[in-house]
Amino acid sequence: MIAFTQRIRLAVADDHPLVILAIERLIANVQNIEIVCRAQDSTGLVEALAEQPCDVVVMDFYMPGGGYGDDIDLIKYIVEHHPQAAIVVLSTTTDGDLIVRALDAGANAVVSKQDRLELIYVAIVTVLANEDYLGPSVRALLADASSANRVDEIRQKLTRRELDVIARYARGGNVTEIARELGRSVKTISTRKCAAMRKLKLSTDAELYRFAFDSGLVQVQRLWA
Repeated sequence: MIAFTQRIRLAVADDHPLVILAIERLIANVQNIEIVCRAQDSTGLVEALAEQPCDVVVMDFYMPGGGYGDDIDLIKYIVEHHPQAAIVVLSTTTDGDLIVRALDAGANAVVSKQDRLELIYVAIVTVLANEDYLGPSVRALLADASSANRVDEIRQKLTRRELDVIARYARGGNVTEIARELGRSVKTISTRKCAAMRKLKLSTDAELYRFAFDSGLVQVQRLWA
């Protein structure tokens, strides 16, 4: 682990005492990082920060019961009243839009509680270097959300039959096989494929395959179930 040349003050807030204990043990062997604030809700965190300024705040996204709210409201409060403190958010949310809102509100890092504990330290080190950090589970969640949004856009442009054809094609089927699977003529399937590619502004099969990979189109049939 990195040894810092200056003292780093850390605030930790989580409504689960065991999480605070785990972070304490993680940081215990790191030279010059000291936990100076501990809290289990927004009230405790805000009061502690008023007494002891910190360099990094590690906070649970959901901490009900405090007088200053939680999630986005608390992030905004810290940004406004303690702009010198970087914010590392610990989260269990599977809502990609909410994570984006947290980053827009001023969070510098988001780590899922499903990720390894050591990644909290990685997040702390990263934000101290004035860089943002997203844990692997968070990055995967945002990537999935982006793919889902693109699939929604595709569904608005294509008919259900066109979508079915190019999804099957992107998964490796050819026009003849798809025609047999769907009980349609090869000409009908070819017409649907060409119409879909025209609407998506794709000129070649290579472009279709790349588009399908980038957008998550190969899984689109599951969305129609």
